Amino acid sequence: MTMRTSKLGRTGLFVSELCLGTMTFGGTDGMWRKIGALEQGDAERLVGRSLDAGINFIDTADVYSDGLSEQITGQALHNLKVPRDNVVVATKAYGKTGDGANASGNSRFHILSAVKASLKRLQLDHIDLYQIHGFDPATPIEETVRALDILVQHGHVRYVGVSNWAAWQIVKALGVSEREGLARFESLQAYYTIAGRDLERELVPMMRSEQVGLMVWSPLAGGLLSGKYDRDKEGAAGDRRTDFDFPPVNRDRAFDCIDVMRPIAEHRGVSVAQIALAWLLHQKVVTSVIIGAKRLEQLDDNIAATGIELTDGELDTLDKVSALPSEYPHWMFARQVLRATQLAASTPRPNAR
Repeated sequence: MTMRTSKLGRTGLFVSELCLGTMTFGGTDGMWRKIGALEQGDAERLVGRSLDAGINFIDTADVYSDGLSEQITGQALHNLKVPRDNVVVATKAYGKTGDGANASGNSRFHILSAVKASLKRLQLDHIDLYQIHGFDPATPIEETVRALDILVQHGHVRYVGVSNWAAWQIVKALGVSEREGLARFESLQAYYTIAGRDLERELVPMMRSEQVGLMVWSPLAGGLLSGKYDRDKEGAAGDRRTDFDFPPVNRDRAFDCIDVMRPIAEHRGVSVAQIALAWLLHQKVVTSVIIGAKRLEQLDDNIAATGIELTDGELDTLDKVSALPSEYPHWMFARQVLRATQLAASTPRPNAR
């Protein structure tokens, strides 16, 4: 089994098709403890196993466990003596990291402060991919883009990306970057699963048009697609989805998908989770799928999804059960395209000379 790599957006940077997510590292209290509370040793084993499997991409954020996730990640890379050029490290800024009025958001003030703190926690001299973690209506997009360009020009950051923005917001930022000759968003980190294909309406067409790479977060819908749940079976206490019911999912649609994935998984002798991940890995818009784990067995199961080649028939079946309901203006687009195709087919062709 060979881990494939893809270019990130329109850059020359190659990243593995799976990315190790570190939300399970630290788990100080509250929400973060429900997601995961791995201490240094256990987290280090996950990092080591991931690197051994060919994963060269690690994603974290300054808000994960109040910075402890970044700290554990950096220490793991140091303890494992990972050559710096062998790993692509991504982190994010936007969320609240202190008590002050400017301790959050996408202002130049916050971004320039946040990157210094992340570099210190990660024990790095640069961050490979620095992402804006959310949209800040209080800060002009141009201010954010210019601040990120400063980080690139100073060598603190190699590439910049964004997470959880709408298509129009990203396109506006790309327009500013093109007009002013500034570093552009090369990637979008977004929620995408076979049970939640909402980004296909606006974000996927935008990414294809503008050559923006896609990093998928929560590919198993917060564990709902792990295979532990079905219509008649609730998760046990301590399960990720039982303790922290996020992201929101239309459960009827999710269980329809599970009903179709389960026999495919059983026929192949693999887990339902592997089929859900394999479906994502077959989507051409996807650059890398972020996987998080609490245990080595869980990580190994997710990594094994890279070896699954779904047949055309299986893909058709999975696409049909998970297809989005038609919404305006998309049903009008389809109608107009169909009409244009019919007109073109019925127009007499000129006689060939």
